[in-house]
Amino acid sequence: MEYEGSRILGELPGVKHCITERSTEEPLAFSLALHTGEDPERVRENRRKLADFFGPEASFISALQVHGDRVYAVERQRSLGWKSVDEDLKADALITCLSNVVLTILTADCVPILLADPLTGAIGAVHAGWQGSALGIVKKTVIRLSERYGVDPGNLRAFIGPAIGGCCYEVGEEVAGRFRHLKGAVKAGSRGRPMLDLKRVNLLQLSEAGVPESSIEISPHCTACERERFFSYRAEEGCHGRFMSCIMSVEC
Repeated sequence: MEYEGSRILGELPGVKHCITERSTEEPLAFSLALHTGEDPERVRENRRKLADFFGPEASFISALQVHGDRVYAVERQRSLGWKSVDEDLKADALITCLSNVVLTILTADCVPILLADPLTGAIGAVHAGWQGSALGIVKKTVIRLSERYGVDPGNLRAFIGPAIGGCCYEVGEEVAGRFRHLKGAVKAGSRGRPMLDLKRVNLLQLSEAGVPESSIEISPHCTACERERFFSYRAEEGCHGRFMSCIMSVEC
């Protein structure tokens, strides 16, 4: 299994995480998505390999992401949506304060964001496409972590993972207009259409929520530019593959 990690999360001894990469040597190029019409058994084979990374005590939560702003709190250790799609678990952000629960996010251009609080052991995983970003999903996730687990946003560490960059994400004016109030989020493209930087959007929303910019790491990888490493729905014209961003608290 090929994967990359975050420096800022890697500094926390109580946290384990990874962001998977595609591979020409694995089934379906190591796609982890059960909802895109690929052979589910081959996807489950890939998920079994990923499970080995986290160990036999781990449970896995994989929600059906619907580009909304629902934040789901995991309150007991069990696996949901791991071996088959769970239509009842529709959410675009997951939080927990339980040990050995792996929160997962599937993406192929949208922004995956992993959150960890070294004091309480609480963690979060957020899926932020333009719709979720327009709804302020990452900010709402920080608020829920604070309300439910007593997390001080000033203590949070955040990793904004690989996603389509402002270099490649051309959008219409209707979408761009939702983010023009955020400094540097929208720029003019070479073809005269707006270019949206969703990583910056979520950086600014995390800052608004009280997370210090010094505690936020942004992946330099653009999924559309680096299709040999990551799936890109836009650059590959509707690809079925998804890579997975995962986080687990080893001890709470």
